[in-house]
Amino acid sequence: MNSADHAQVVALIERYFEGLYHADSSVLRQVFHPNLAYVCATEGDELYLDLDTYMSRVDGRVPPAKRGDPRDEAILEIAFGSQSLAKVTARMSMMGRDYLDYLTLIRHGGEWRIVTKAFTYIPRRT
Repeated sequence: MNSADHAQVVALIERYFEGLYHADSSVLRQVFHPNLAYVCATEGDELYLDLDTYMSRVDGRVPPAKRGDPRDEAILEIAFGSQSLAKVTARMSMMGRDYLDYLTLIRHGGEWRIVTKAFTYIPRRT
């Protein structure tokens, strides 16, 4: 894809990280597709949620920012499959865990949105 698409995806993922760090569902709703599929693939903690159920969980958590968790996140890979399909591999540490996210993005209303969030985590070593 072109550099504008790449920049838009990077900006979207930065908002995603920001929304998670501040547990801000209004920000996260701007990055997720309305038909989001949320999938936790951690053995023994498998979970499948829709957008509204996931946002209720976000609203109920103490934000990592309030807990004083340091910011630790990175985009590991961005790949485009077409003009309307992309995937992002990202990692972050928060709430005592290290996360690995596989995010599928599609164009929705002319903007990139995360339609699938599949992830796993491991407890952070202390």
